[in-house]
Amino acid sequence: MDKQTEIELQAAAYRRLQKHLMQDRPDVQNIDLMNLSGFCRNCLSRWYQEAAAERGIDMGKDEARELFYGMPYDEWRAQHQTEASPEKQAEFKKAFEQNVGKGD
Repeated sequence: MDKQTEIELQAAAYRRLQKHLMQDRPDVQNIDLMNLSGFCRNCLSRWYQEAAAERGIDMGKDEARELFYGMPYDEWRAQHQTEASPEKQAEFKKAFEQNVGKGD
């Protein structure tokens, strides 16, 4: 497989993951994704922002989130996010520190 085809297939797989998380399964909470897998939608938007920065493209956190979510993040939260239990919040703190790092 040539490099361009590989890149196009990777991009298609990313778009399918994004569609799955945003359209097919918006009911799955970010906190559950992070607690189970060590990443969530916000991580994906941050990785998008980091990839842009590597190419010299200035993109803020809010802009990256809006590109990933397809709407402002606060709007997504209002439509889809539910309150997390204290137990889930404690698990999240641990998962965030392990996977994203302290102070990020």
